[in-house]
Amino acid sequence: MVQINTDKRCATSSRCPQYHLLSARGLCVRSVCTCVAGCEGNLLVLTRDLSPRPNMSTFKRKRGGQGAQDKKAKKVKFVAGEVETPGEVEQTEINEITVPAPVSLGKWTNKERVLIFSSRGVNFRTRHLMNDLRTIMPHSKADTKMDRKDKLFVVNEVCEIKNCNKCLFFEAKKKQDLYMWISNTPHGPSAKFLVQNIHTLAELKMTGNCLKGSRPLLSFDPKFDKEPHYALLKELFTQTFSTPRYHPKSQPFVDHIFTFTIADNRIWFRNYQIIEEDASIVEIGPRFVLNLIKIFQGSFGGPTLYENPYFKSPNMHRRELRLAAAAKVREKQMVKEMHKMKRTETKEDLNKDVTADVFLTPAEEKPVHIETEAPAPKATKKKKAFKRQRMKMGRR
Repeated sequence: MVQINTDKRCATSSRCPQYHLLSARGLCVRSVCTCVAGCEGNLLVLTRDLSPRPNMSTFKRKRGGQGAQDKKAKKVKFVAGEVETPGEVEQTEINEITVPAPVSLGKWTNKERVLIFSSRGVNFRTRHLMNDLRTIMPHSKADTKMDRKDKLFVVNEVCEIKNCNKCLFFEAKKKQDLYMWISNTPHGPSAKFLVQNIHTLAELKMTGNCLKGSRPLLSFDPKFDKEPHYALLKELFTQTFSTPRYHPKSQPFVDHIFTFTIADNRIWFRNYQIIEEDASIVEIGPRFVLNLIKIFQGSFGGPTLYENPYFKSPNMHRRELRLAAAAKVREKQMVKEMHKMKRTETKEDLNKDVTADVFLTPAEEKPVHIETEAPAPKATKKKKAFKRQRMKMGRR
C-alpha cells in the first residue's frame, strides 16, 4: 500500500525530481523535500508495504472453494492537513471471488464430444451458423479452419487430438455451395449433406429465447422409422445433437426442442423454445435444410451405403437454369426473324376483288334450240298520233 501525505502541496510539486525518484524506487522514507523547484518546506511521507506477496499460481482455482484471502490492492491516497502515520492507514476490503459448485452433481457417463469447424472459404452466414450450433450444443468444441488442399481423412486426426468422437464439418465450394459432414469418428459411419436455406439466431424473425446450456428434446418425423437409411441418420443425429446427461457445461432442465422433419426428400431442422405458461413453442433458431447426398460406411469415406437418387448437384441445377434462359432468348430471336421476313416479302397487287364472287349462284343450263326456218313477222301496232296531230285532226 502506498500513502502520500502532504501538509502543503504546491503547484510545482509534480515537477519535483526528488518526489519522482523516491516514488520510483519504492523505498520506505520520511524526508523533507528541499528541491529548488519551489516546493521547499513540504513534508513528503512515502511508505510502501514491502512484505512478500503470495504467488497466485500456488492457489488452485477450485469449484466451490475460495481464492487467496489476504489479497491487498495498491491504493494511492492524498490527504491534505495532518500527517498520518502508516499505522493509521485504513485497510482495503478483502475481495473474495467464489466459483459456485457445478449444477450437475451426478456422474457424467456419456462423454460425447462434438467437434464443429469448417474449411477455408466459408462466408459470413456459415460462420454465424457454426457459432449458433456451438452455443446450443454445450458439449461441442471448436478448432481452426482446415486448408482445402488437405484430404478429409485428416479430420479424423484432428478429432483424435481434440478428444472428440463426433464431428460436424462444413465444407465450402466455389464460395457459394455449402456441404456438411456428420461423422462418427474414427470408424464411421458418416453422411454428407448439402445445406440450404440457412437462417441464424441473429435474425429478427426468431422471437424465442432459452437458457444457454440447457439440454434439448429431440423430435423426429415418423418417416425416420420406416426406411433403413433414415433410421441410421436418426441414430447419428441423436448421438450428435443430444447433450449428455450431467455434462459439466449443461443445465439440469429442458426448455427447447430440436425437430427433424422430412419433406420434399430433405431434412428440415428447427429449434423451438418451450413456454412454461401454456406449453406452446416459439422458434428460436437456427434453421436450415439438409439435402442428403451419400452415406458412407467409414468416417469421411469408405464404401457407399446409400446414395440419394433425388439429389441434383448445384452445378447441374445452375446449368439447367442457364439452358432455360438461353432457350427463351433463342425463341425471342426466332420470332423477331419471322416478323422481319414477313415485312420484307413483296406484296401481290390484287386487281380483282376475291370477295366479289361470294354471293353469285351458277345459272341453270338450258337446251340449245336451233331454228331452221325464219321467224314469222310480228304484227306491228298502229302508232298513236301525238297530241298536236290529234288536235289538228279535230279541227278539220
